[in-house]
Amino acid sequence: MSKPFDPEQAQNLEDMEKQFAVKAVEHLMTYWAILEKVPGSKLRLTKMDDEIYAHFKEEFPDFDPAATLIEDEMKSKAGKEKWRNWMMKYEKTIHDFNFGTIIRTNPKYEYDQDTTIFGVRMQFYAVEIARNRAGLNDWVYEKAQKASS
Repeated sequence: MSKPFDPEQAQNLEDMEKQFAVKAVEHLMTYWAILEKVPGSKLRLTKMDDEIYAHFKEEFPDFDPAATLIEDEMKSKAGKEKWRNWMMKYEKTIHDFNFGTIIRTNPKYEYDQDTTIFGVRMQFYAVEIARNRAGLNDWVYEKAQKASS
């Protein structure tokens, strides 16, 4: 039998990191392409958007979808614990619920090195569902429509 996995002693496998990065970039490119074709306010990201949104509002009542995400708050010890407790409800219902992804820090900006953070899929769903419900991503569709005219 092999030894138990110890993350503190694990090697940093560069190829594995590249694969995660490729999948995260594919995810953001797909999402952006969808936002260019459908106003965010009319978009559903999952079959469970209503439940995710209600649960998110309940657990994070002060979240302002128009505000800039503060990575240090999200990734502080207390922030990580709160997010982890919230998202574990979706462990068996949302595919890749904890897979790494890229999240825009503010809905006013496109994906860019200075306007994104690394998070997990459920954080992405929570933030983007809230932004879409508030109509904060509709500008992406409007901009794409003007550009194609």
